Amino acid sequence: MKNQFVCILSALLLVLFATSCEQTTPEPMSGEAYSAEIQKIIEAKNEKIQGFYASGMIDSAAVHFADNCIQFMPNQPAIVGLENYKAAWKQNIQFGKWQLDLNTQEVKASGDLATEYGKYSLTFTPNETSPIPAMEDKGNYLVLWEKMDGDWKVLWDAPVTELPLPSQPMDTTMVE
Repeated sequence: MKNQFVCILSALLLVLFATSCEQTTPEPMSGEAYSAEIQKIIEAKNEKIQGFYASGMIDSAAVHFADNCIQFMPNQPAIVGLENYKAAWKQNIQFGKWQLDLNTQEVKASGDLATEYGKYSLTFTPNETSPIPAMEDKGNYLVLWEKMDGDWKVLWDAPVTELPLPSQPMDTTMVE
């Protein structure tokens, strides 16, 4: 009986040891499939952000930005930090309607970071008290996203206009 107990105990320990050594394959956190998965998440967030800008709901748009975000707007100093982002955009929306159209072209993701490249168009329609004239802009953008507490947030946002400055002639030279 003692031998039978030792054999059963030995077999049980052997099974436990063998299963504890078994490693599960972790889900890939980079590559084309991962980037495509993250792109879908980013595109859904962009859709919401566009609606929030159009509705003047800056606090709702800000939910998608990190506390330490930086927005690099053309022809002005960078907007650093979430509170400064909210203050700047709350000031902007009091002068009229902002219509933003974001079109993600590609996302490269690895781990908790993702870089989005896209094209944008922007239309501003001023109200009667606006010091900002009506304008339209289009260009490209790069956004660095970071996964924070399980949610993807904008860390760095850098739109780059394709339009020349008003006093500059259009350069038709293209580099590809």
